[in-house]
Order: sequence, then C-alpha cells, then structure tokens
Amino acid sequence: MGMGSKMEGPSTPAIRRDPYEVLSVSRDSTDQEIKTAYRKLALKYHPDKNASNPEASELFKEVAYSYSILSDPEKRRQYDSAGFEALDADSMDMEIDLSNLGTVNTVFAALFSKLGVPIKTTISANVLEEALNGTVTIRPLPIGTSVSGKVDKQSAHFFSVTINEQQAESGIVVRVTSTAQSKFKLLYFEQDVNGGYGLALQEDSEKAGKVTSAGMYFLHFQVYRMDSTVNALAMAKDPEGAFFKRLEGLQPCEVSELKPGTHIFAVYGDNFFKTASYTIEAVCAKSYEDTTQKLKDIEAQILRKRNELRQFEAEYRKALARYQEVTDRYTQEKQSVDELLKQRDGIHSSFTIVKPTNINGSGSNLSNGSSSKISGEESPGEDGGSDGKDKSGKKKWFNLNLRGSDKRLV
Repeated sequence: MGMGSKMEGPSTPAIRRDPYEVLSVSRDSTDQEIKTAYRKLALKYHPDKNASNPEASELFKEVAYSYSILSDPEKRRQYDSAGFEALDADSMDMEIDLSNLGTVNTVFAALFSKLGVPIKTTISANVLEEALNGTVTIRPLPIGTSVSGKVDKQSAHFFSVTINEQQAESGIVVRVTSTAQSKFKLLYFEQDVNGGYGLALQEDSEKAGKVTSAGMYFLHFQVYRMDSTVNALAMAKDPEGAFFKRLEGLQPCEVSELKPGTHIFAVYGDNFFKTASYTIEAVCAKSYEDTTQKLKDIEAQILRKRNELRQFEAEYRKALARYQEVTDRYTQEKQSVDELLKQRDGIHSSFTIVKPTNINGSGSNLSNGSSSKISGEESPGEDGGSDGKDKSGKKKWFNLNLRGSDKRLV
C-alpha cells in the first residue's frame, strides 16, 4: 500500500502514498493524534504561506488527501482492509480551500452548493496562524447569553466561554444558528503551549428547517455529529441507494466534556461570496436534563437503525435483483402468450372454403359452409336447370297480366 496510481482532481495528489506515512502517525493512532498531525502539516504547507513554492502546494494536497481518509472511520476501515482500491469506487470527496480556489472555480463551487451538493471546505491558513500566534481578538460569551453578528467570508469571530466546576459537571452546549441560512463553521480551540490556540474541533453548519445551525455538546457521554458530505458522491451516483447512506454521516465527536476554566470558540464565515450572519449562544445543560436524556436516547436509536439499515440494504439489493429478474420474465412471457394466441387465431381462420373477397365487392361470404348458394348452382329463372324440368311453367303472379297484355297487342 505504498505508491499508487494517479488520480484526477485539483485537490488530489499526483501520486498516492500511504496516508499514515504522509501524516507521520502509526496505524493505531487515535483520531485526535491524527487530527493534530494533520493541522500542523497543513499549516506548514498551506499555499497561503508558500505562494512561491509549488512543491509545498503538492505536499499540502497530499496531506489533505491523507487526512480525508484517516479522519473518516469508514474510509479508514476500508483502507486498512484493502488499501486504495477499496476507496476508488466511492470517488472520495475532497476539501476545498476557498481562499486559494480562484473566482471562476468559486462560482462553480457556489453553484453546486446551491443545488444541494455538499462541499467540504478548509479553514483559511491565515485564521489558523493568527490563532496559533495568539493575535486574535476574543470577546466574552457568558453562560446563558447569546451574541449576534456578521463575519466576513474566510474570517472568524472568536469568543471565550468561562465555566465553573458545577457547570462543567452538568455539561455545556455551544450552538450557532443563522436565520439567513448562511454557511459557517463552529470552531473550538485548545490552549497551545506557546500561549496561542490550536484548532481542536470543527462543526460545519447544516440546514435544519428554515435555519442553518451547528452545535457542540459537552455532556459527559458520546455525542455524534452528522457529516452530510460523507459518501456524497456515491449517493449522487446511486440516488435509489442514497437512503441507505443517510445515517453513515453520523460520526462520534472527539471531545465529550469540558474542564472548568476558559474555553475558546469561533464562528468562521464559510459563505462563498458574502458575509455570514449568525447568533452564538452558550448554555449549561443543568436546565436541560430532560432534553439531554432525549438526545442520548434518540442517538442510540439512530445508531441501532443504522445497523439495521446496513443489514436491510443487502436484503433490499437481493430483492431488487430478483424483482428485475421476474419483471424481465413477465415481459417475455407476455410476448410469448400474445404470439401463441395470434398463431391460434390464424389456424382458426384457415378452416373455411370461402376465399377472402375484396371489401368493396357486392358479395358476402359465410364461413363453416353455410353459404346460401353453392358454386355452380343456377338460380331459378335461368336456362338449363339441373333437374331438366321447365321451370318457366310455374307462373308467377307478377307475370300473369303482362303475358295477357302481350297477346292482345299482337
């Protein structure tokens, strides 16, 4: 699983290498270790910082491609079991760096997004670097309050959320919504050893009814997020089977609790052209105990349903193949029956002594020998009757007076 074949696409490396080797992580690395390694390398090779170094751009693509495999549990499992070949059929989705995309490609990406095609985007290297250097402006977001604002595309607004021990024990929820249905990312940063902030978590906004929203739930149990870009291309290729992939985007969140202290969150503008409108709020789960339990229960049900759908898909595919088989046979059998009955009708019509006549002729034919006149028989009044008798001796009432009149005229 070292060198691989070339692949197409602007965000795909020219040659594929083992993603574990690219990110310098072991095969048993945790999700967090993989994410940390990716962010360091992505920041190191980002095109914004290496405009005059084309080699760095290729390395950045390779790092992003490798992370797109190892950050997805299903793709990682497929790669571990069968290498790149197991992934080729799915035409894996890549992340797009809008700050380095160009105007024309940005227009196309915006169009596809408008049509409902989920497109992954990366965070601008400038934002990540400013956070890492600790040079960002941070506004306080007290628990139980909300802040509304507008953030420019590929920019971020930073907020600090300070929680005490009781609040940390009860659980914390940070949510962002947009009634304008803007695209954005909710980011969570951890304190770096150098005093800056390193990106630890990110949630992309999803459409939910008439708004877009994203949330992080630190509730002391495993919470899941829905990534709509998972298997997006595979779903587009097979719309009928897309239903079975809907729950595959449910991915476990890496962090399930926060410690007492101050935590840094940010709202990142992910619109293609305009600013993103948003409202961010932080709440303590103490006042939402029933809602917390409902979330835990419903996600457990969704996970069970996902396993059921995986089994049902195999049954469905088998039944669908059988259905196609029997419908094809139905068409063949129908054609066969129609042809047999047509031949039978033709055989029936052969039992006749009457030749078909012109439809414009004056005569008519009766089948089964029930003709009113047999061929060769003469009608009354014609000479040469078959019995030799003079049929003219039989006087007709309409001839009596006429004959008498003839004699008188002579």
